[in-house]
Amino acid sequence: MPEEVNNSQQASVSETKHTHIQRRPVSPRQKMINLMYIVLLAMLALNVSPDVLNGFTLVENSLNRSTNNSSKQNNALYADFDAQMKANPAKVKEWYEKAIYVKRMSDSLYDYAQVLKIAIVREADGEDGDINNIQNKDDLEAASHVMLAPGTGQGRKLYNAVNDYRQRILQFITDPVQREIISGNLSTKVPRKNVLMGKNWIEYMFENTPAAAATTLLTKLQSDIRYAEGEVLHTLVKNVDLKDVRVNQLNAYVVPNAQTIVQGGKFSARIIMAAVDTTQEPRIFIGNRQVGLRNGLYEVNCGKTGDFTLAGHIEMTDASGAIVSRKFEQKYTVIAPSATVSADLMNVLYAGYNNPISVSVPGIPSNRIVATMTGGTLQPVGPGKYIARPTKVGADATITISSPSQSGGMQRMGAFTFRVRRLPDPTAFIAYTDDKGNPTKYLGGRGFSKSTLLSVDGIGAAIDDGLLNIKFHVTSFQTVFFDNMGNAIPEVSNSDKFTARQRQIFRSLRGGRRFYINHVTATGPDGTTRTLPQSLEVIVR
Repeated sequence: MPEEVNNSQQASVSETKHTHIQRRPVSPRQKMINLMYIVLLAMLALNVSPDVLNGFTLVENSLNRSTNNSSKQNNALYADFDAQMKANPAKVKEWYEKAIYVKRMSDSLYDYAQVLKIAIVREADGEDGDINNIQNKDDLEAASHVMLAPGTGQGRKLYNAVNDYRQRILQFITDPVQREIISGNLSTKVPRKNVLMGKNWIEYMFENTPAAAATTLLTKLQSDIRYAEGEVLHTLVKNVDLKDVRVNQLNAYVVPNAQTIVQGGKFSARIIMAAVDTTQEPRIFIGNRQVGLRNGLYEVNCGKTGDFTLAGHIEMTDASGAIVSRKFEQKYTVIAPSATVSADLMNVLYAGYNNPISVSVPGIPSNRIVATMTGGTLQPVGPGKYIARPTKVGADATITISSPSQSGGMQRMGAFTFRVRRLPDPTAFIAYTDDKGNPTKYLGGRGFSKSTLLSVDGIGAAIDDGLLNIKFHVTSFQTVFFDNMGNAIPEVSNSDKFTARQRQIFRSLRGGRRFYINHVTATGPDGTTRTLPQSLEVIVR
């Protein structure tokens, strides 16, 4: 009986010690780490530059002007079809019905994009939100909610609608160059780097996209729809052979290669007259001065930013010998250079560590971009990919991006500053293979098979928090066992392997007994050695 009472007291003491260890309060240091994560998320949410958002407004306005011009041109062609349908229905009916079909499906997708723009703006600014005056331009949630919300997100519907429209509209285009342009404008393919990141087209376009940028993307889609619609109408007009209509309805058009140009770039546009006579060249006037353009290609260097207008008129001689003159006007916008630098892990750099960095400049191939860094080293590892290694914790590191200019020199596209931090402490674990053959990490707090314990070599340590996955090398650790009297028995290993003495004790452990692994020291890729504050509790079963 005394022996039974003594054993009961020992079990009570052991259980009390174990309970005390399990209920240990969160340390002030861990609370500080948790607070730092919250601050980081807030910094990320505020990391959209107002200048960039205002730039989207300029692009939005330019796209709207372009779309309105395309709509006017398309409406003029529809009016031509209506007039010819009344004058000669037998000749025009087939092509007229195709034109109406193109109009209906183009208007359907155009109007749907408009509905999505309104929904995103109202999600950002409330029910009184004005699509022409977005207040919360930097709202990162509005587009994600409208397009990606489970069950109600419109992204998949838009994705299918764009693919369906592209497939149907291309049936009317025979010219291979125009087919390639329209197919590219309406493409739903994701750039390769984003495919590697696991993003689909919907996520690539709208996930965490500011409200101003999301509406601009939809406006670009509307502009591409009107462009594709216009190209089909011109193809249908050629098929009708409306020579009598074109003689009386000549119009001048400007077809630019791009309507938004980076400062220092070149604006290119083709100035043509519809249904031209291939036996004679039109006479082109910019302002009041006649210019000689090869194949109608007009180019001018863009030295400053702002909105500009290309205006003039075209003259041709009709079959009667009379001179037919038509005016033309095309607006375009020149924007300042811009570049993007993003840390692949998070919006900080870690001292002494190989931080993956992605660099891109709109409209510039990755192999023509030059990146430099202060406060560390920057090593290229692939197109648009670099490894940044800052040298000092607490000192900012700046990455500067440049690209070749039109004059042949290098043009600075932007500079980006990152805060440099120390790598966080890793977590100790026991690596093993589960019953299904999958590599698994035991982090404590649950039963661990004695046979599995005897099959592993030692312990490991790593940072694995969903953002980082960085391995550390364990240089020493201690196991703490408790005998039947409740006395602690520490055993030290001066490597990452279990010692023979530790393994001998493992073999004697019964089910339900537990021990602790603490005083773990580990060296990280930054060269620093840390002693981990937390213990790993192992419960044997």
